[in-house]
Amino acid sequence: MLDLKTEKSYFAKGFRLIGGVDEAGRGPLAGPVVAACVVVGPDFAINHPDLELIADSKKLTAKKREYLFNVIKQKALAVEIGVVNNGTIDKINILQASFLAMRRAIKKLPLEPDYIVVDGGFKIPKLKTPQTAIVRGDAIVWTIAAASIIAKVSRDWLMTEIDKEYPQYLFAKHKGYGTKDHLELLKKHGPCPLHRFSFSPVKEAGENRTS
Repeated sequence: MLDLKTEKSYFAKGFRLIGGVDEAGRGPLAGPVVAACVVVGPDFAINHPDLELIADSKKLTAKKREYLFNVIKQKALAVEIGVVNNGTIDKINILQASFLAMRRAIKKLPLEPDYIVVDGGFKIPKLKTPQTAIVRGDAIVWTIAAASIIAKVSRDWLMTEIDKEYPQYLFAKHKGYGTKDHLELLKKHGPCPLHRFSFSPVKEAGENRTS
């Protein structure tokens, strides 16, 4: 079970609002990258059985993630997402697009965190708020784990909506990741406008369709 050890260490230093940040969708061949920020204050406590279930989104079933999505939205002080589409990903690369999604999520918050903890080995560029990057943060920091759930569920929903527009790719099933089914469908149909053309499998599929 995750605790609030990391968050409490920053509260002890005088920070009042801690925002945990994570993203979903860096690896897929299609669709957007989505980041989330979950904010808690010093009075927040893991005092409900559902809050104890929060963990890295990759370790949870889709059904459990969807349930916890609503719990987090109800219990946290603030929750927001930022979305960056595939066209921008192709223009500025996936790493910079992930950072942009994170900044968008933070900017949309109704209250401003005074400290950010972000998953990964890199701080968010162009962010004035003090921050710390924590490798494997989604596995050890409650707010980052909560953000990973919000980001994952939000992106999965977006990919399910995209599936309605392009059902031939089965986006609702694989969410744009490079699964065997997706790669076969990509070769069969070629890329659609929501594929990431800067990613090698998509670029190759497009070139094969035009050659």
